[in-house]
Amino acid sequence: MTESASPALALTIAGSEATGGAGAQADLKTFQELGVFGIANLTCIVSFDPNNNWGHRFVPVDAQVIADQLEATTAAYGPRSGAPTVLDTVKIGMLGSPATISTVQTALAAGGFTNVVLDPVLICKGQEPGHALDTDAALKAQILPLATFVTPNHFEAESLSGMTIRTVEDLEAAARKIHEISGAAVLAKGGVRLDGPDAVDIFFDGETLEVLSAPKVGEVAVSGAGCSLAAAVTAELAKGATALEAARTAKAFVTEGIKNRVASGAPFTALWQGGAGAN
Repeated sequence: MTESASPALALTIAGSEATGGAGAQADLKTFQELGVFGIANLTCIVSFDPNNNWGHRFVPVDAQVIADQLEATTAAYGPRSGAPTVLDTVKIGMLGSPATISTVQTALAAGGFTNVVLDPVLICKGQEPGHALDTDAALKAQILPLATFVTPNHFEAESLSGMTIRTVEDLEAAARKIHEISGAAVLAKGGVRLDGPDAVDIFFDGETLEVLSAPKVGEVAVSGAGCSLAAAVTAELAKGATALEAARTAKAFVTEGIKNRVASGAPFTALWQGGAGAN
């Protein structure tokens, strides 16, 4: 019996979302579906509040606990670990506070990561407005410059680019602007926010611009779609795909997950990462 090759490794630094539809739970399921060994270091715990319009209850993880998780992960799998397969690909999800951002920035700078995929979560309902603004500013200043791939949704693309996005052409211009600011490959998501029959995302890496389009599945955003898209990009990059190849695979993966979404007693549905295998 021959020994099987070790799978590629991918780390998500993200929050836990209690219903399992988004956050680190969605990331790990996506990694598994795409054949990657997933690792999660948690930054916060988010629980929807069914007694308050399903808003977010947000509890940050202590900065030292986050640092401890990152230390353990890089010692086990990092460039100096001696592991046969080295962890060089990371996805950044919800960080949630300036203290967490500083902790993660330090780890990223020392971690030797080749691929840093940033899902730039700029808003968490339930945070104080001033705190949210401080967090947004810190994310843009400290994490965005370290990213190699950025996956903003419609709101985040407007915030990062400083532009109003109403059309596909606007989304293209915003993707170019975000690349100019960050130097990263960009997958800007129009999703259901733009008019028309298709959910349109724009990829731009400084050379190639590609419109990724698929028929809309309903007109309402699905929980976990953004997390899973960024996680799918992360998994594909960990396996050696180019940025454009990763974007194409991620778009197809999320489209199938939305088609096979999971309903619950909450007023939203959740993407199913196993959707592609259900057809």
